[in-house]
Amino acid sequence: MSYILNIETATKNCSVSVSKNGELIAIKELNNGNYSHAEVLHSFIEEVVSDSNIKLDDLSAIAVSKGPGSYTGLRIGVSAAKGLCFSLNLPLISVNTLQSLASAIQVEDGIVIPMIDARRMEVYAAIFDNDNSQIREIKAEIIDEHSFSDLLNEQQVFFLGDGAEKCKEVINHKNAIFINDKYPSAKEMCQLAFDKYKKNDIEDVAYFEPFYLKDFIVVPSKKKV
Repeated sequence: MSYILNIETATKNCSVSVSKNGELIAIKELNNGNYSHAEVLHSFIEEVVSDSNIKLDDLSAIAVSKGPGSYTGLRIGVSAAKGLCFSLNLPLISVNTLQSLASAIQVEDGIVIPMIDARRMEVYAAIFDNDNSQIREIKAEIIDEHSFSDLLNEQQVFFLGDGAEKCKEVINHKNAIFINDKYPSAKEMCQLAFDKYKKNDIEDVAYFEPFYLKDFIVVPSKKKV
């Protein structure tokens, strides 16, 4: 029996779940529009473990959403995951945040483009086929009315994630389908993490770092001292 604790903090949705052999058995989420991960993450971990009627010692692995996403959010999630791995002597599994988001929907035809808001008109995006196989690498790209036009002219394109809201404002095409209210969630991590666990596809706990895609930049204050 393989119990995995899944931690998702790449966006404003703070999400924690426990899965058994890839099946969701407990989940706790908060998406209130703010980054409240530091305040609620550890209590969420305690709650989902309790709701699963197991103890931390019963866990087989810890899985964490690796990015791309919020710099601060990813740091909080990865730090918590690594701390649990060290203290419980458990393997660490990393899950592609955009692949997890893409698996939130199933489509018969067309492609899926999960997007995470990267501020202004920029998003982090990748492209997946209808089998949830990644067919284009993750990019940070600026959205305009011509974005993904070659794909849209050929087939239906399903956009989801908080970055898709920007696309909806500027992309007007009959093949563009926008899925509302979808965020990266620990629910979709369950099967992805279990698949990697079975293959022993794990990270080096000591050296693992989130996939930020872009360097963190500190913007100087405009206030005069």
